[in-house]
Formats: sequence, C-alpha cells, structure tokens
Amino acid sequence: MAPNRRKLGSSMRFLPRRSFVAAALAACSLVVCPGSAPAADARSAERVFRAGVAQLDITPELGSLIVGGFNPIPARHIHDPLYARALVLDDGQNRIAFVVCDNVGIAREPIDAAKQLIAQQSKLPGSRVMVSATHTHSGPSARAESYIPSDKIPAPEPTPPPLTKYQQFIARRIADVVHCAINNLEPAKIGWGSVRQPQHVFNRRWFVSDEALRHNPFGGIDRVRMNPPVGSPALERPAGPTDPEIPFIALQGKDGHPIGLLAAYSLHYVGGVPAADISADYYGMFNQRMRELVGAERQEPAFVSLMANGTSGNVNNIDFRTRRPTKKPYEHMREVATEVADAVFAAYQKVEYRDWLPVDARYRELSLAWRKPTPELVAQSRDLLAKPPRTPPWQANERTYANRVLQLANGPDRADVPLQAFRIGELAIMTLPTETFAETGLELKARSPLKPAFAIELANGSFGYMPTPEQHALGGYESWLGTNRLEIEASTKIVDALLGMVAEMKMK
Repeated sequence: MAPNRRKLGSSMRFLPRRSFVAAALAACSLVVCPGSAPAADARSAERVFRAGVAQLDITPELGSLIVGGFNPIPARHIHDPLYARALVLDDGQNRIAFVVCDNVGIAREPIDAAKQLIAQQSKLPGSRVMVSATHTHSGPSARAESYIPSDKIPAPEPTPPPLTKYQQFIARRIADVVHCAINNLEPAKIGWGSVRQPQHVFNRRWFVSDEALRHNPFGGIDRVRMNPPVGSPALERPAGPTDPEIPFIALQGKDGHPIGLLAAYSLHYVGGVPAADISADYYGMFNQRMRELVGAERQEPAFVSLMANGTSGNVNNIDFRTRRPTKKPYEHMREVATEVADAVFAAYQKVEYRDWLPVDARYRELSLAWRKPTPELVAQSRDLLAKPPRTPPWQANERTYANRVLQLANGPDRADVPLQAFRIGELAIMTLPTETFAETGLELKARSPLKPAFAIELANGSFGYMPTPEQHALGGYESWLGTNRLEIEASTKIVDALLGMVAEMKMK
C-alpha cells in the first residue's frame, strides 16, 4: 500500500531571526538532549526498522546572486536544479533525519527555523535532524549577508538581521522534504560500506619557494599558499593530507528494492562551470548516476542518494603538479561524478544488510570565541577602505578583508557552535558547522569510540573555515581573519566534544 500522503502547509509567517532562534530552541530542544523522539506508531514495540527518502527543488530564480567567488554575479542560466534531499531512519522507538542541500553554505538561523517547522509538523525534535550544505559554488548563498564580499565600510545591521527571502524559502523546503521522507517511511534493511578514490582529491595548500605567491591581504607574508599556479617551479610540497575514503550507508526495502543512500566525500566542489550558471556540481550528478546504476530511474517513491561534503576545507580536485587538458563545461565534473558513483556502486553491491539496528543522536552547543582583530589592524582596515583601490596582485582582495576585519571587530565575542553526533548500530556520524580540514576528519575517524565513523561538514550552520592550530601557524587563505572566524583552538575543542558525544551513545 502506498504511504499516506498528508497535505503540507504552504505558508508560514517568518519572524526576525532572533525570534526564530528562540522559538527553535524551545520547540526543537536545541540543547544537550539525549532523549528519544516519541514512538512513531503502535508498531514500535515490534522493533520494525523503517527508512524513507525524498527530495525537493530549492533552485532560486534567475538573477539571484551566485556567490562562489569573491565577486558575486547574477545567475543567467540553470544548467541543473538544486535539491534538498532527506533520509529518515526509524528503529521503532527513535527517529533521526539527514538533509543535504545543494548550497554553498546555510546559516544557522534558517536551519533553526526549518527545525522549528519540522518539530511542529512532523513531531521530530530538531536535535535529531542534521541539515548540511554541499558547498557547490554554482548557486546562491543561504548564509548571512555579511558573507557576501564587499569593499565598503560595513554599516551597522540589525542583530540578528531578518531572514532573507531565499533563507525563508529554503527553511520551508527543508522542513517539507523531511515531512515527505517521513511520509515515505517503509520497512527497510540497512548496511554500509566504503571505497577509496584518491585520484580526485588533492591538498590545495602548498609550501612554495616564491615569496610573491605568499602575500596576504593584511600586508604580511604567509608560509603556505592556497591554490598556487599549476605547474609552477616554485611548488615544494603539499601542506597537509587528504582523505580519499567515501563511506556510505545503504537502504533497501524488505523485498530488496533500493530506497536510498547517504555518502560523504572529502572533496570540495569540482567546478568547470560557466560563471553565471546554476548547478549542483558533482553532488547532483552523483545522485543521477547512482539512480541509473541501481536501476531505479522510474521507481516510486524515487530512489534518492545524498552526497554530503566530508571534511574538505583544504582539499580540492586540482593536481597542482600537472596541468590537465582543457575540457568543455561540465565535462570534468561529470567524469568525477561518474567515477565516484561507479566506485560506490561496486562496493554497494557487496553490502551485507541487517533487518534492524538502533539509532540514536546527541546534540550540543559548544561556546567558542570569535577571533578579534587588533586595534592596529582595525585602524589599518579603516584607512585602507577610505582610499582608492590599489592594483598589485596580492592586494586584489585587501578591501574585502578590511571589510571583514571591521565586521569581526564590531561583532559578538563568542558563538554557540552546534555539534551533532549520530549512532546507527556500531556506526557513528559526526557533524560540524565549518569548512573542516581533512586532518580533523581523519582524527575523528581514528579516535571514534564507535567504528566505522565519518564526519560531515557545513552541518547545522556555516561558521567559516576551521584550520587546525598547526595549520593556523602556516597562514594561507583558510586562516585569514574573515575567512576563518572561530578561535584558533576551535578544531581541538570540537573534536573532543564530538568524541565525548559518541562515547556517551556507545555506553548507552
């Protein structure tokens, strides 16, 4: 029998961001809360494991700003739609949900707004719902307006400012896609696996011998360079590791038909997109290819695979030692998506499924300090913005960063950083709201009390890049004040907090 589909509400009065956050904290229990969600129905006593998936379009209108670069431009073409994709798991007593959105980054406030709606219409606490962004650079931003680059002295803004039109839209769609996935819940089997794809991941931070390549926008010289010139004789060695593993969770119906899949790859977007195009990048193409491979092109409800971003803050798809041949738009992206999907499918065919596993979740808000500029840097930034722009290459972004320095100087002193950990049987998933370095993801995997384990970044918020303390000491784009906003010890504190949350679930 087809799942009962209830009519979803189509309108909502959106409140200022502060009201949303307060309501979400109350309605979604956004605190440290290990409690279970209410039993889904009378069958919970039978320990029936169920899974449901759904996807909804979140493509913005043409003219929306594409914000992947330093200079946002209006979208003039939609190459492929953007989606919010959801996976809901229910063990008969506890229910958890994962949502992956084709977006460069989503601020905490629209996510909290979505979780408030989910709690209201689906009775699922927000503490048991993860919402992450893929970090496609070919789409709009759902982050705060302060993330949009500017070279003007920032004017005071409401604290916090109201949700933008697109943030309101995406909050509603996130809530609806979770509701639709719940509607699609059916008895299921679950398993997992992983595969390695090292040929697509390269550390993008390099030690380079040419000092001219290491200038930063504050007038200093870094020790490393992000994205150095390909094939440059100044290249010495990468400044960090990569994580080539693609872990995944697979779901099947009791009769063996495919339901969905959640995977994570520690690879930044691939790109190769015309500047004004909207595209989900390789994340969307991965879903298309997986649907073909499992033979579910016309299945109802549709098979949905979610490709989340692992920990790729210092990793991209460029081999800086070798210049690759010029390719047509989207050609290389499709090659990467196809190879990754084919590799995952090969491992998917070997998965051993279980009829039932317990699921659990933990949520915690960790108080961390925002980085603050020195008085000297504040004065330097004000002076720079008052003068005409300069043109040497290393000064191309100095006005953007002067603006960010002033924003941080006028901002709050501390941030409540949302962290989440999930248990699915013996498997652990840990989530962070930052662009996280590969070494942090590798550490979480290695030290997790539950194994296998993996991490998903840009989840439940968008707090900027998060280098390790050792990488901070090297400088480079990801450590610049304004690109990085959280305190220098943030990665160490977050890792300890997440591992503690997983250990708590293991002991339960």
